[in-house]
Amino acid sequence: MKTIPGPIHVLRLHPMQDLRVAIETYVKQMQIKAGYVITAVGSLQQACIRLASAQSVANVSEKFEIVSLIGTLSLEGIHLHIALANDRGKTIGGHVLAGCIVYTTVELVLGEALNCGFHRAYDEKTGYKELSISEECKP
Repeated sequence: MKTIPGPIHVLRLHPMQDLRVAIETYVKQMQIKAGYVITAVGSLQQACIRLASAQSVANVSEKFEIVSLIGTLSLEGIHLHIALANDRGKTIGGHVLAGCIVYTTVELVLGEALNCGFHRAYDEKTGYKELSISEECKP
């Protein structure tokens, strides 16, 4: 079966909002079962991201521009990765954790697949809850 594109959601986050918490809240409020980030622009005054080693966390109070935000969204959990640049152009990126605090604004455009469901199932190989796609989504 082919995935049917659904509504586009547009929202703006305001200063002091937590990026991850705001997205999680919106996904639950709108009952998004299979969503994805289309685009995001804005700034953070604090970043809390898990780095690629999956063991270290960067918690940095500095002003950053969001240069990329990607991810999958569902009622069972969200998975977001971010790339940020500071005022010198230095970039840092990783897995978005709670504690990424909006500086001036974050403009988000999210998409949704209507006949799909994204689920999270524990994967023994990785030790994390990984994406599991419902059968109706698969070609």
